[in-house]
Amino acid sequence: MRLEVDHQRFEELIRDVPDFPEPGVVFKDVTPLLLDKVAFSTVVDAMCMRFGRGQVDKVVGIEARGFILAAPVAYHLGAGFVPARKAGKLPGPSRQVQYVLEYGDATLELHDDAIQMGDRVLVVDDVLATGGTAAATVDLVRQLGGEVVGCAFLLELGFLRGADQLGGLTRYSLLEY
Repeated sequence: MRLEVDHQRFEELIRDVPDFPEPGVVFKDVTPLLLDKVAFSTVVDAMCMRFGRGQVDKVVGIEARGFILAAPVAYHLGAGFVPARKAGKLPGPSRQVQYVLEYGDATLELHDDAIQMGDRVLVVDDVLATGGTAAATVDLVRQLGGEVVGCAFLLELGFLRGADQLGGLTRYSLLEY
């Protein structure tokens, strides 16, 4: 089964916001795409078809827009949903990793009991840019004993070479710039 994706229409639904969150950065706002019920469901369906039901035990969504995509993907794959949060947002024992963003440093956390040894894990976010956030998430999953089966993104900014940070991991990006 093949899913038809109107890439041109999807690209038209993504808004460029210059100088956000700081001067010189062009932010890719996926909100208009998420507002479109056909586009949103197509993104979720495409990620699910790429990784397949029964192949994933947990789906980790990266704060915050990654949550929007990861939760329905987890539901359709029959997997659990795990939020990867910014520092200080999770109650109870958690594991942290610090990493570099394209415009600063950050810390990401997962609950200590979110991933069990041997869990097959899919990491989901809206955008793959420099790869720091996705690589940090992969690191956390592995620290907790999970096996990362792949990473899925709505869009990838290829010119920033974020995929290089993911090594040889399987990755799926619906759109690439």
